[in-house]
Amino acid sequence: MKLSSNLVTIKKIRGQGMTEYIIIVALIAIAAIGVYSAFGNVVKGQTGAMAAELGGKDGSTSANIAQTQAEGANTRGGKKHSLENFQDHAGKGR
Repeated sequence: MKLSSNLVTIKKIRGQGMTEYIIIVALIAIAAIGVYSAFGNVVKGQTGAMAAELGGKDGSTSANIAQTQAEGANTRGGKKHSLENFQDHAGKGR
């Protein structure tokens, strides 16, 4: 009886660890989606500027676009967001 009891305890511990791992991965994924939605255009613009410069072209246009997108993200981040104005901002990416 003692051996059977120990096996059940080990299985419960492993199951609990897997559940905690899944929760952590889900939280990281949600955070990554939030960061990408806020700064996705900025990262894309900066990557485009770097690729242009490495390719021997002028990347200043892409860098300026990235700067504009960064300023827009900063403005959106400073605004008050609530459920009252969610519907207005949801379709506009604000």
